[in-house]
Amino acid sequence: MKQCTIIGKTNVGKTLFLISFAEYLGPKTFDIDFVYSDGTKKTKRISYKSAISRLVDEQPHKTRCIQAITLNMPMGKGKKKIKIIDTAGFIDGIHPDIEVRKAISQTLSIIRDSDVILHIIDAHAARNKDLPSSMGEVDYQIAQFAQLKRGYAILANKMDLPEAQEGYRKIKEEFSGHVIFPVSALYKKGFKEVKTFVLRNI
Repeated sequence: MKQCTIIGKTNVGKTLFLISFAEYLGPKTFDIDFVYSDGTKKTKRISYKSAISRLVDEQPHKTRCIQAITLNMPMGKGKKKIKIIDTAGFIDGIHPDIEVRKAISQTLSIIRDSDVILHIIDAHAARNKDLPSSMGEVDYQIAQFAQLKRGYAILANKMDLPEAQEGYRKIKEEFSGHVIFPVSALYKKGFKEVKTFVLRNI
């Protein structure tokens, strides 16, 4: 089965993107697999609205394990099964909580096995500073590592917020040569283009 992994720093909208993109592709209710760093796995059937209220939070590192939804994506006259994976957010430096460190390590191991990597960057946060200081070193490290894969794209998220266009402009300048999509995980904007990219790379 092909694998599409969502990565990025904390609080850039990874979990919201996972849930919204899954709902955009069809199902209003889906099974989410929670895979923990010790190897244990739980599966919960959950509705779109319930997933948003239970899994999306402004608290950093709300996501502390792999969260995956397996979907059938329309492809030509048929469908292709794909696993879309949400991951723990990266930070600059070393987190003091060992559980968070384990979750980040889990994210790094998942990237290696992924066919498509969607790297989410907060375009709104990037609007009013020089980009390196607002993003942090970790985004550059992710881009250097992940760009070796054909199916790597940057999603400039939160385009629904004021002045995010300026952040998007800076992201395009800083990461020229990369595939970049402006999106809003909240309002499902830009999802058609992301879907096309994913299908082209699985």
